[in-house]
Amino acid sequence: MSVPPDHPQGGHLPHAEMRQHNLSVVLRRVHTEGAVSRSDLTRATGVNRSTTAALVAALARAGLVREEVPRTHRTAGRPSPMVLPVPERAQVVALEVGVERIRAERVGLGGAVLAERTLLPPSDGPTPFEETVGRLAGLVESLGRPAADGAHCTGIGIAVPGLVRRADGLVRFAPNLQWRDEPLAAALADRLAPPWSRVPIAVGNDADLGALGEYARGAARGYDDFVYISANVGVGGGLFCGGRPVPGQRGYAGEIGHMIVNPQGRQCRCGARGCWETEIGTDVITEAAGLQVPPDHSLHGVVEAAAAGDERAVRALDDAARWLAIGLGNLAVVLSPRLVIFGGGLQDIYEATFDRIELYSTTTGLARSRAPYTHRRSALAHRAPLVGAAELAMAPLLDDPLGVLRPTAPQAKAK
Repeated sequence: MSVPPDHPQGGHLPHAEMRQHNLSVVLRRVHTEGAVSRSDLTRATGVNRSTTAALVAALARAGLVREEVPRTHRTAGRPSPMVLPVPERAQVVALEVGVERIRAERVGLGGAVLAERTLLPPSDGPTPFEETVGRLAGLVESLGRPAADGAHCTGIGIAVPGLVRRADGLVRFAPNLQWRDEPLAAALADRLAPPWSRVPIAVGNDADLGALGEYARGAARGYDDFVYISANVGVGGGLFCGGRPVPGQRGYAGEIGHMIVNPQGRQCRCGARGCWETEIGTDVITEAAGLQVPPDHSLHGVVEAAAAGDERAVRALDDAARWLAIGLGNLAVVLSPRLVIFGGGLQDIYEATFDRIELYSTTTGLARSRAPYTHRRSALAHRAPLVGAAELAMAPLLDDPLGVLRPTAPQAKAK
């Protein structure tokens, strides 16, 4: 039977715990793959075929998965049934709080987006915390209650550009939102009316959740050691090592935008001087190109101007490539990732700066002796933090599928 390799009992689990673990393995695989043959699930769990069938049957009785016979079959013998998620049965709400907008999605098991909303800021500049919480509550309730018979909302996940204490959803410091020590999870729970007020709320840093989204459904699939870099108003990073996120003490790891790369550089919003985001932030690059910063902080305009021969835009991209190479060199020495993903506004300039980043990278320290790594642009584009927020909210269900649904089972049966 499949046993967590790091379990404290050294591979000897009680039957109930073993069953929960194997149910988790099966549901997580179906959730991320979308459709998995029962024979593949047998290999993933390491149990026999009859046990796999029993696990799938338990999840099907709970309404989480369904089976169907494949229409095509290339080998001799009876085809293995395909196991698929039922998106309407288990749903989450994903929220992303940004300076330029707030986005919300209702997401079903398997990653299907069932509803979405976007709110632009009511005025220029950061919106006060209490007003933002009220707007978030309105967004959640505007998505509507899960409509399918027996549907269950398992959680709300929120991506925020700042330091987040994951244990209780306190936003310790979000300089671009001008928030400090704001209890986001608790404040939103207080604003929501039942039944939403009873739904668990989890808050995470937007770059950390962007990395989680890329790992589950994007460019980092198949990579256990990678760095996700996202630049918009600020710059953040999400780190994975050995297939697991690196949260650091209290969840504060990954603030790579505040890694000092130029001590004689500009003053940063955080109060330090010469942070990485003062050199590669999207507003910095856009203004260096002599352009107006667009509301969505994209860098498409800079790339287009450079392609048309605008000298300021060409210099702005060249400077960005040089500072990117310096910062990436630091990360490579410290973390030795296999992959670096360019997210947020950086994905807009990836193709335009890739060759120059490679050139400048050869001049940074330990360039020849460090392990090589691959660059790649985000596969999820600007949705990466939202996808990660949905995965964060879905995690309790994936860890204990039947346990999370158990409180709602009698009510669902009564219908």
